[in-house]
Amino acid sequence: MRISYDPNKSQRNLQERQLAFDEVKDFDWQTAIIWQDTRFDYPEPRFLSLGLLNERLHSLCFTPIEGGIRVISFRKANKREMKQYEQERNVSL
Repeated sequence: MRISYDPNKSQRNLQERQLAFDEVKDFDWQTAIIWQDTRFDYPEPRFLSLGLLNERLHSLCFTPIEGGIRVISFRKANKREMKQYEQERNVSL
């Protein structure tokens, strides 16, 4: 899968969150829950996902592109998201 992103935004994310966008290549899509972000009227379809990366839950916002995704944001999941994931997947983190 092709993964696209703004390199400047990825660098800023690395500095602020110690997480570069190129790490999305290791995001475990098999563990993910995905839903469309309809909170705002975005110019493109956006999706939110919660899934594992190196045994830690992460939040990924992306938009589909031809042959892959473009990363919008990527960070470790917060407690509310962890609880949501546990309830939807019927697992304990």
